[in-house]
Amino acid sequence: MKSRSVLDVWIEGYLDYLKDVRRLAWGTVKDVRCALRRVGVFMESQRPGIPLWKLTLQDYLLWLNDSRENGYLEAGLAKELSHVRGLLEYSYRSGRSERNVLDGFTLNDRLHSTPTPSLTLEEAERLVKVCGRDTLADRRQTLIVLLLYGCGLRTAELCNLDVPDVVIERQEIFVRKGKGDRQRYVPVPGAVWVELLAYVAERDGKRGPLFKTEIKGRRIRGKTVGEIVREAARRAGITYGVTPKILRHTFGTHLMDRGVDIGVISSLMGHRSPGETGVYLHVLPGKKEHAIQQLRIPEVQS
Repeated sequence: MKSRSVLDVWIEGYLDYLKDVRRLAWGTVKDVRCALRRVGVFMESQRPGIPLWKLTLQDYLLWLNDSRENGYLEAGLAKELSHVRGLLEYSYRSGRSERNVLDGFTLNDRLHSTPTPSLTLEEAERLVKVCGRDTLADRRQTLIVLLLYGCGLRTAELCNLDVPDVVIERQEIFVRKGKGDRQRYVPVPGAVWVELLAYVAERDGKRGPLFKTEIKGRRIRGKTVGEIVREAARRAGITYGVTPKILRHTFGTHLMDRGVDIGVISSLMGHRSPGETGVYLHVLPGKKEHAIQQLRIPEVQS
């Protein structure tokens, strides 16, 4: 299999099956295509001429080790492994191979992975307070930080927002292009809503991207969002690397810390299920210890 836009005929047929029969979202099929292309390029360098469904488990272990050595994270590898497993299962059931060598094989790294950090309440407050409001550019940067932390948006979701996605009648934001092509409405907290309305009123035009670059007026990109967050964190005196993902994680963690139902958090964050949210979140440090102290256990009678 070569690194090109059109893959092996059998793989293209599998992708058509995912799109036309399984009815998977376009973005998901694209992810599968990218994963199969990347794995295929590596395997072609190691086992030229051998299709993916004819390789051994040892071949795939070699790919996993090489990917880890090159800095690929467990979450990304687990997703790619799942995509390849799907192709192998399809090939096995279609008679192209004698077995699916990845059947039942999973990565266990998640059991030992370090949870994504989240800001404390005090750090989040400092981060918001250092954001400026003197110019339109300042207010844009402030609003970006507020939407990431106050609404739990993904970076791509924030970049893809258009002015009409601000639903004034309902005090909500319509996330039109969520992960997996899932759409959702996200309620906006009062303090964030005030800033959002003021920004929309001051911004030129009733349509187009909500956030545009200052120089050419193009839709803002994820790299710029990351720079804005890092600069705000620096001014707030937060020394570890704060990213847009950490602000989104903080949104969910702080909601859970306040006792919000995990199903509600899952819906707000655009997760497929509460199970995905449960893996993603963790309780703030010290919260479990505080909770256990609230138990009133009677003394044991001697």
